[in-house]
Amino acid sequence: MAFWRQFLAMLQFLTRIPVNERWCDGVDLKDYSRGIFCFPLVGLVMGLLTALVWWTVMPHVGALVAAIAVVIAHIMLTGGLHLDGLADSCDGLFSVRSRERILEIMRDSRIGTNGALALIVAVVLRTALIYQMSADGLPVLAFLIVTPVVGRGMMAVMMYRQVYARESGMGNLFIGKISEGRFGVTLLLMAALVLFIGGLSSLFALLVTLLFVFGFRRFVASRIGGQTGDTLGAACELSELVFLFFLLWH
Repeated sequence: MAFWRQFLAMLQFLTRIPVNERWCDGVDLKDYSRGIFCFPLVGLVMGLLTALVWWTVMPHVGALVAAIAVVIAHIMLTGGLHLDGLADSCDGLFSVRSRERILEIMRDSRIGTNGALALIVAVVLRTALIYQMSADGLPVLAFLIVTPVVGRGMMAVMMYRQVYARESGMGNLFIGKISEGRFGVTLLLMAALVLFIGGLSSLFALLVTLLFVFGFRRFVASRIGGQTGDTLGAACELSELVFLFFLLWH
């Protein structure tokens, strides 16, 4: 029962899927870091729902419109949470300012040029990658299922043994508070789901994505001295795009 409460708490935290508050009784905010191993499972739920959209829409309207529908469904499931983090991160990290100013820019609710461009590129690229998978005859359903698993699993890489760059915020629930054991279980669960559903052909893309996230983590830490909730969201979005890109790599 404790596992299900933790899973539902993470589902509520990471998505806009309705979860009855009573189902999460006993899971306090200070306990959220213990639920990190549920992140890939939340991704699995999202992947199944977006794959269902593809399976339902694609036979009637074709691959391009179905790819657009999948991207819209993905945004609706998260409420744009991680895209917001991507936009804020790009506005701040690429502003060539001091650490303090970067953090101020990332906290600003207004979107700048870098953030707007990042959103456009992310949405267009995701649509194009999904469409191209279909054109290349790849197992689109399987890859749609595992892509959110990778995105949420890679967030653990951004949290593990890192420092929270702000004094307060939601990211402080996880960053630097993930135990070695739970970090290992999260990565193993992510890899197991990807290989079981996506097959061995997805292993290369998974390894490249892991290397990318370690590099992104290092870049962010060099700019602001740690991580924030925004950089976690950015890593989620970017890792999914990298994973999809290298699934297509021939």
